Amino acid sequence: MKKILLFVMALGFGISIMAQQSYKFKIEPSHKTIYEKVAIGIDPVKDQSIVSSDVISKQQIPPADRDVNIVTVIDIGTMANAWAYNSNNKGNQKSLVWAEPELNIVTSFHRGGGALDPEGYSGNLAYDISFDGGSTWTNQIECYIAVDNGGGEYFYDAARYPNHGVYNPTGNVEDAYVAFFCPNLDGSNSDGDTGWGGYSFGVANLSDPSDTTGNYNRRTSHDDTYQYIPDAYDVTSQGLAIVVDNNVNWTSGSGVYQGSLTVNQGYWDNDESDIVYEETLIDYETTEEYGSPWFTTVAFAPDGMTGYMAILGNDGETWSVDGMHSIYPIFWKTTDGGETWGDPTAIQIDGPDGIGGIVNSLLTDAQIEQIYLPPLPAREEIPYTYMGDFEIAVDDNGNLHIAGVVCAAGEADGGSIGFYVEDSLGGVLDVFTDDGGTTWYAEEMGRIIKWDGTFGDMSEGNRTQITTSPDADKIFISWLDTNPEVADDNSRPNIFCRGFDPSTYMKTYTLDNVDGPTNVTAFSFGYNEALFGTAAKTALELTDGEYTIPYTYIELTDNDPGLPAQIKYIKDFSFSEADFTIIGIGDDMEAKESNATVSQNYPNPFSGNSYITVNLAEGSDLSLEVYSITGQQVLRQDYGYTSNGTTTLTINGTDLTPGIYFYTVTTSESKVTHKMIVE
Repeated sequence: MKKILLFVMALGFGISIMAQQSYKFKIEPSHKTIYEKVAIGIDPVKDQSIVSSDVISKQQIPPADRDVNIVTVIDIGTMANAWAYNSNNKGNQKSLVWAEPELNIVTSFHRGGGALDPEGYSGNLAYDISFDGGSTWTNQIECYIAVDNGGGEYFYDAARYPNHGVYNPTGNVEDAYVAFFCPNLDGSNSDGDTGWGGYSFGVANLSDPSDTTGNYNRRTSHDDTYQYIPDAYDVTSQGLAIVVDNNVNWTSGSGVYQGSLTVNQGYWDNDESDIVYEETLIDYETTEEYGSPWFTTVAFAPDGMTGYMAILGNDGETWSVDGMHSIYPIFWKTTDGGETWGDPTAIQIDGPDGIGGIVNSLLTDAQIEQIYLPPLPAREEIPYTYMGDFEIAVDDNGNLHIAGVVCAAGEADGGSIGFYVEDSLGGVLDVFTDDGGTTWYAEEMGRIIKWDGTFGDMSEGNRTQITTSPDADKIFISWLDTNPEVADDNSRPNIFCRGFDPSTYMKTYTLDNVDGPTNVTAFSFGYNEALFGTAAKTALELTDGEYTIPYTYIELTDNDPGLPAQIKYIKDFSFSEADFTIIGIGDDMEAKESNATVSQNYPNPFSGNSYITVNLAEGSDLSLEVYSITGQQVLRQDYGYTSNGTTTLTINGTDLTPGIYFYTVTTSESKVTHKMIVE
């Protein structure tokens, strides 16, 4: 079992770094600058006039002509520009569309302007709402209006990059509120007159849209607390709203990380009819090389008590390879509704103590040969990294799930990471625990073809996101990717999604019975045009056992993110219980030009004997090895020279501790690895 390394010096863990690797790369890695943070630009003020879009809307193909679930796409709100939806240039604002299953409500939150608000200012905030599960909508309800004009092109209280949720204390619309939180341009964390530094926040009564508090609630950077652009946001039905930001001082024009996270925790106050926030700092030191954390995110279980804050970063305390930069998840946990938080805990994804589903399964033998020149590295010598975008969720058992793209790390280039992610070398993973954060597994949802797209002054990655079922017993992971026949980068994306049941390890099939993710937008109006697609944190269960996932995406004007944008809503994409049909835990490592066919063990899961059928094309030496999820060998059996034909191998589960294992069948020419579960 893999143990998590605690980031506390008292444990006496030293830094484990491999010497400079002896292996060399066959292909050049891509690079992404993440350590040398630059000031995030403020979107330029542009003319609000509406012009026609050059994005060609696809003709929706009738369902009878296609064996796919073609979704319905409708127009909802509009914005002055698309910057509020972008995640690469700042981002990880993932709370833009929200579903409240108990009320059958869906909300979309955004800045003002666009076709529905032609005189509106991009610093205002509005929301769209459906009271019938996304079928019909009331759009462009203003809940925050910037009024503090400093005389320049921006108002001091101009809202940017919002997050939102629905506070639902009683299960009645009359008592429910839209809660929102965003940075503004008060300039208190900037070297200019206007710029970053302030926060704006508030609520809006769903039964009385004129009852809103946002214009009265503002906070400015102060003392040693520097406010910037918070990524992480969640709100619970118990009345907690929580926001997490990096404490970075930008007043000199370049960012200086202060060694802490800025956490705003708000609780509903009946007297104020508002969420009242308290701001605290949580210490988190990193090395100078890695600087501030890359992304932050936060999520709570349905009970509102167990929650996690998580970042992507690297403090130099975990296993690594010299010359390779990498980032990985680090989390804090609470079990008392956010009153107290535990110490930061790193998840060792690679190396000798890495997660078996990554170390043993993420790359096939052929892909390792594609990346490296001989002599090839052993699997436990390959460094891996996240791609700088992730989201978390908490299941019904209080266990953390982390959605993100993981790939092999390449040689660093200055203040960057090198990586191998495109052409199926990177996987979209659910990295999760089943024991509260001690043991970790990796479940693959799909592979990445294109990782980044360019839209004018913006870029956008795969935008991995997690949606849970209303009871949080199912996990749905979504991301964006582009068919290489359509574009050379990820600029013409579709939304992909796959479901996972952590209690049974079952995953969803595609609608045409393929072991893989489902293309949500296939042949719909969003086909190859699902720009900046975002998913709700929670699905709706409109009928028993059928989970509808709310999505929004953006249609750009003239393909320019600085011009007015139309928000699109996908209202009818769903999975049912019957779609969970494939046993997961990592993908198989396929043998290259194998002379053997190796079956999945059966039965699986099992507690007694389980059997593997091996079909040899020609006579060969034959052996069987079984490894734990951490890569420890627990069984080896040599069969010696075996004649061609069919041979049955037996594994006795009574000798194994219940859990997840990998078994490898080795012949004289190949290795084939599968997974199995011992009950």
